[in-house]
Amino acid sequence: MARYRPPQPASSAYITPQGAASLQEELDYLWQTKRPQVTQAVSEAAAQGDRSENAEYIYGKKQLREIDRRVRFLRKRLEKLVIVSEYPSDQNRVFFGAWIELEKEDGKRVNYRIVGPDEFDLKRGWISMDSPLAKALIGKAIDDEVLITLPEGEEYVYILGIQYEPSITAPEPKHPL
Repeated sequence: MARYRPPQPASSAYITPQGAASLQEELDYLWQTKRPQVTQAVSEAAAQGDRSENAEYIYGKKQLREIDRRVRFLRKRLEKLVIVSEYPSDQNRVFFGAWIELEKEDGKRVNYRIVGPDEFDLKRGWISMDSPLAKALIGKAIDDEVLITLPEGEEYVYILGIQYEPSITAPEPKHPL
């Protein structure tokens, strides 16, 4: 009997143009490059004879299932996503796509960019708009003090700057496949 897991809450359907291009690039790579390679390897392994004890065949079939699952997910997700390519009219407040410079209570300064849930990357400072931090920051302005609820407790952060052009240039990630 399987353990019950409640359904995940629906994530926001917003994405930056770079994020959409990255997902489309991953879909194209999986469908046009990776899947044909794995299919070829599976057919070669199947030609060797007994499939029940053929590890290459079994692993290849598993890989194909994983690729097909990801391709189905990407196709459905790309249909639903809304690409946000324009900045808001009020650029003095925090909204989707903003780079925010914060000062923590200990004086440490950090930079974050609010992006869609499909493209967050903490190493680059990109946080999901569905995260508690982003939810607390959205709609706030420069010089606002914001109370953030963290697992360790509550913390105040001070908004030092808001920018809608990339202030930190980081290379776009390549898909891990």
